[in-house]
Amino acid sequence: MLLLAIDTCLPACSVAVTRDGEAIAWASIPTLRGHQELLAPMTRELLAGKDLAFADLDRIGVTVGPGSFTGLRVGIAFAKGLGFALGRPAVGVGALEALAASLESQAPTAAVIDSGRGRVYLQLFAAGAAVTGPTVLEIGAAMELLNSRRGSGLVLTGPGAGLLADGLPGASVLPLAAPDPRAVARLAWRAPLAPPRPLYLRAPDAKAKAA
Repeated sequence: MLLLAIDTCLPACSVAVTRDGEAIAWASIPTLRGHQELLAPMTRELLAGKDLAFADLDRIGVTVGPGSFTGLRVGIAFAKGLGFALGRPAVGVGALEALAASLESQAPTAAVIDSGRGRVYLQLFAAGAAVTGPTVLEIGAAMELLNSRRGSGLVLTGPGAGLLADGLPGASVLPLAAPDPRAVARLAWRAPLAPPRPLYLRAPDAKAKAA
């Protein structure tokens, strides 16, 4: 089975292709904006480099958030549109889960994304499995939660890891700006066959103007 994995939730545009679970090509471009312009040609070039075409794909996996409201919508729209055009399933992967999976560690891990306004998106993992669901917390509340659960060997990862490091002495900090697309692919390989839906944990900052 040929699988395409996509991540546009965080400050990177990333894609990976796996064949029967083994990564055969991957690329990631750091960027805060412009995912929409980068994603299609980047994917086409990655496939062409392996003498593949979109029609060869069997499944598409995409991160669904939390993260940039615009970025995650770009990735999901592309994955769903491609899946519809090809008659192939598209599946969703949580961005926090993908960050933790990028480390390939069995240690207790907290995946953290800066949510802005003194808050973080947070999810805990142990031995590679989720211990909590994804949530959004004030930074102080997140530190309190992790101090109450952490035990020894806690690892903080993700683009918001540094926000919690000072309140968690002894924790290892392995900041990642975005998930490794190969980790997204591994998760998408075993994800349930359900259409990807955006994972929104808070309301967007942008507000509609009054009439």
